[in-house]
Amino acid sequence: MAMKSRGFTLLELMVVLVIVAIGTAGVGLAMRDSAATRLEREGLRLSAMLESARAQSRTSGLPVVWRGLPQGFEFIGLPQATGTGAPTSARAWLNEDTQAIVIQPPGAQSLVLGPEPLIPAQRVVLAQGERRITLGTDGLSPFAVLGPPP
Repeated sequence: MAMKSRGFTLLELMVVLVIVAIGTAGVGLAMRDSAATRLEREGLRLSAMLESARAQSRTSGLPVVWRGLPQGFEFIGLPQATGTGAPTSARAWLNEDTQAIVIQPPGAQSLVLGPEPLIPAQRVVLAQGERRITLGTDGLSPFAVLGPPP
């Protein structure tokens, strides 16, 4: 009479562990801190807009200035949007608790984006509550998210 063993094989246990690991990873990604995501999204949006305004300044030969406002920011010197009659310069923050502080050049309240191809090094800090990230350029490279302020 042959004895029948009861239990799970090693392969069955490993398959169950892989399924649990995949589920745990999915839950971890789904529960990512939304405040950090919002600030990153705001930083990426602003860096893209700064680089776009910088390119428009070089193309038109006119200086463009970026200035942070309590409810958003504005670009001074950009041409009017064609067909709308409204200026393209005023923008609201994606999140109303966002604030911007220019930290380089020291003491500046705004960023000058051109029209020269080489501009001074510039940095701006975006803040939402206690969270902060820095955007900047060395004057030659594009504006990018540099990480938390020093």
